[in-house]
Amino acid sequence: MPVNRRAVLAASTLGVPLVAALGAIEAPKARAESARGGFEFGLGIADLTGPAAECGMMGYSQLEQTTAGIHLRPRARAFVIESGGNRVAFVAVENGALFQSVHRGVLLALAHRFGDRYTERNVVLTSTHTHSSCGGSAHDYAYTLATLGFQQQVYDTEVDGIVEAIVAADADLGPGTVALGRAALRDASVNRSRVAFDRNPAEDRAVFPDAIDPAVTTVVFRRGEREVGALTWFATHNTSMTNKNRLISSDNKGYASYAAEHLEHGVRHLDGELSYLAAFVQTNAGDMSPNLALAPGVGPTDDEFDNTRIIGERQYAASKAAAGQAVPMTSAIDSMLCYIDLAAVTVDGRFTPDGAPHRTAPAAAGLSLAAGSVEDGPGLPGGPIPEGVRNPLVDFLGGIDHPHPAWLADAQAPKAIFAPLGLMPPAPWVPNVVPIQLIRLGDLYVAAAGAEFTIVAGLRVRRAVAQTLGVDVEQVLLQGYSNAYHQYVTTPEEYDAQQYEGASTLFGRYTLCAYVQEFTRLAEAFAAGSAPDRGPAPRDISAIQPNFVAAPGPDSTPVGRNFGDVVRQPGSTVRGGRVEAEFVSAHPKHNPRRGGTFLEVQRRTANGWVRVANEGEWDVRFHWRKQDAAVSIAHFIWDVPGAAEPGTHRFVHFADALGADGVARPITGTSDEFEVR
Repeated sequence: MPVNRRAVLAASTLGVPLVAALGAIEAPKARAESARGGFEFGLGIADLTGPAAECGMMGYSQLEQTTAGIHLRPRARAFVIESGGNRVAFVAVENGALFQSVHRGVLLALAHRFGDRYTERNVVLTSTHTHSSCGGSAHDYAYTLATLGFQQQVYDTEVDGIVEAIVAADADLGPGTVALGRAALRDASVNRSRVAFDRNPAEDRAVFPDAIDPAVTTVVFRRGEREVGALTWFATHNTSMTNKNRLISSDNKGYASYAAEHLEHGVRHLDGELSYLAAFVQTNAGDMSPNLALAPGVGPTDDEFDNTRIIGERQYAASKAAAGQAVPMTSAIDSMLCYIDLAAVTVDGRFTPDGAPHRTAPAAAGLSLAAGSVEDGPGLPGGPIPEGVRNPLVDFLGGIDHPHPAWLADAQAPKAIFAPLGLMPPAPWVPNVVPIQLIRLGDLYVAAAGAEFTIVAGLRVRRAVAQTLGVDVEQVLLQGYSNAYHQYVTTPEEYDAQQYEGASTLFGRYTLCAYVQEFTRLAEAFAAGSAPDRGPAPRDISAIQPNFVAAPGPDSTPVGRNFGDVVRQPGSTVRGGRVEAEFVSAHPKHNPRRGGTFLEVQRRTANGWVRVANEGEWDVRFHWRKQDAAVSIAHFIWDVPGAAEPGTHRFVHFADALGADGVARPITGTSDEFEVR
């Protein structure tokens, strides 16, 4: 059911305190193993596709990379797990980053619907980090430069989609068994920052002899003898699609989910039935690239679409291998969260390389951040801005080349500062008060934080948490990209190399040391069953969010044409071939059709026309283009699978056209029939 955004925003406007709305941090009771039948769980999924035209993408931060169609619809996949009266909602979000703005919006909406059932303590939102999703949902200026400001439509899409998935999972709650399996995957990642990795001590490098983290961890959900879902962690960037791509795509991890759900279990996401749910999420993927030849879009092939499929297939195969080894887990659930101010953490000498106390610093971007990652693509939000092109958001905020004091240069050394993001007006351009979270799912512990940790940085957090809890380090995962986003976390040794990842470690050389210290503190409270200090309150600057993107005006048609007219008819094809059609359409921003579709490929049966494919599937691509000032052309491609049933087919296109009177009206176009033999 859609979330009532007006009610949620009204609660915020009336001054309902966030802490009260989310529920106070609850002191976990001493939790014995559940003796009442183990786990209950529920699964849910929702569409996250934003506007498929003229929306800046989140990830590569290139002004010219705006959406122009759909490759593979992103989704939110929710797992609600309960045992012994405690529950966790874990959501895999197929977007570029999980910003605090969205985290806050989701929690407010859940509080409005469920009261204190779901709070900041027991809700984990983690991004798969695709670089081909709509951007603009952040309240952080550094992450909206390339989208020319905050985009309300994208924000609403993400919040509503995530909440919808959790609501569905909550409604699906029922008894089942949960098992844990492990495998190794060695041909889906490569270390893109080897020069930095090699600076780490030998004992750390020995854990990763190939300079990658091959660990695949899968939690399997069963009802009776039937497997109904799987949640898989593996560290590789979701960047098989390059910064030249303009189609919305959930990238390699999205294909892994598609292979598990659609190809193996026959899930059709528009049918209203969820028979299987498979999510593929990140761990410490900061220096792990899927571009095996260490160049954007290269490796294992030179085709970004093929690479997306192959890297996704390999993750899916590894997940199946892990699931085949899975053993039932101890039925225990727990969760805990607090906030830390990364700009001002005093780090005890127990957690620093030289044994002396140190401090973190206000956020600053280094020169290598501006240069970008050679292996995966550019990294400076909104840049590098081409010569002669101005960014109105940058101009509005007063420019990016603010001077920085000598003390900040000293605190960030050896970083050469490009932009003092934490000191720039009108408010710091990145968040500094961020959550850290620790959850227990049976025999697995997950340390969640809002950054891209390198594999050795993740290892050090895992070791600290495991030692504090008295468990094996294999039982602890570092869950990056969760609940907030502030770019990278490297080890101090890696930081000194000032590669892209080190330059993007915004809070200085001792950022990881601060994380290890604070996760140790949180784990101590977790083990003791006591409530930690919640910490400083995260900021809310939603009221000062400019947007310099004009909304599209009324749609028009070419002379002599009507909306829905077919301007390119499909030809007959054979299985394994390609069929295409083009329609006079409307601007996708007038109705992004979240939870719906722009195209149905239909086959004639004795009972009428039935849908056999849509643009939420791998074999269909939707390309949008503008013709003249206000004419939209929708171009659809269907790569007919070899398993397609022969018969008479047609394309049916759906959109909403905005009239001069300001009213959007549905339009439909139907192609000629064609034969699949």
